[in-house]
Amino acid sequence: MPADGSQDMRLRILDAALGLLAGQGFMEVTQPKIAKAAGVRQSHLTYYFPTRSELLKALAVHSIESMLGSLAAGASTGKLTPALFAQLSGEALADKRRARVMLGLIVSSEEDREIKQFMRDFVARVRVTLTGVARLLGREPDAKSIAALHMLFIGATVLNVARDDANSRRECAEIARLAVETFLPGTPPATEPKARRRKS
Repeated sequence: MPADGSQDMRLRILDAALGLLAGQGFMEVTQPKIAKAAGVRQSHLTYYFPTRSELLKALAVHSIESMLGSLAAGASTGKLTPALFAQLSGEALADKRRARVMLGLIVSSEEDREIKQFMRDFVARVRVTLTGVARLLGREPDAKSIAALHMLFIGATVLNVARDDANSRRECAEIARLAVETFLPGTPPATEPKARRRKS
């Protein structure tokens, strides 16, 4: 079907761009290089992503949704625990591709109001998703806890790109565990204190 082919082509291009980001860095993410890596004509790439900004925005959504989507799926099936959430988050934070996409968008947002608004909306979207995952884990975090969790995650992944060594990758895992323990502590259902009072 055309829709499926269209989606497959988009994913092929996005995956190729992420591969270039991982292997060669942000400056190598040009339309000709991505088209070559994806094995498509440049006209196909520009059909789906007319500008570099559009491609970067799509990359941000694709890379974060793939991570958060798998976390949410695991939580909804009961397979995701806070410890596993921390482990998977630490692995994602050590993935330089996501950080490079975000850094590229941050730089671009200083000159492009559309990207600035995209970033505001994107941050809100990530935090809604993190809140949803936390609730599936039996937590009920407030907005400040989710913001702190998100900011720690971002700081860890950016510093990992800056240092890019075994210590920084190890710190990603440690920060993810600490962030989850600190900002998603315990299992505090709102009804638990009332239930205890009824039994007394």
